[in-house]
Amino acid sequence: MIHPASGFRGTRAGVTEGTGVSFETEDQGKALPRIRVSYWCAKGHETSPVFLKLPEDQIPLIWDCRRCGAPASREGEGAAAAEGLDDGYKTHLEYVKERRSGQDAEDVLAGALEKLRARGVLPDELLRDP
Repeated sequence: MIHPASGFRGTRAGVTEGTGVSFETEDQGKALPRIRVSYWCAKGHETSPVFLKLPEDQIPLIWDCRRCGAPASREGEGAAAAEGLDDGYKTHLEYVKERRSGQDAEDVLAGALEKLRARGVLPDELLRDP
């Protein structure tokens, strides 16, 4: 058992200030200042993570976009859009569209629906062509 007057307390590093051994200060538990920094990817998505208020040179210049995964910069929306993506992040659907035509997709879908109907998962009248 830990003695209640022990100097060791469960505090999270870097989140509060005034967490020394003496807990008698008035500002104990005061939140550290934070800043929100905006980043824009080439597709124009804005990502705004929150950082501790640090010197400008310690805040990252590049951050991954939360929507598309592409690198995002702090230069501003116009600068990020001008850079463009040459061979960046692609979604699964984009890769599929590169490999298959629209007619291929229709054929695959029709085959999958027929298999489901044959197993009795889909009723015959559901999604039938008129």
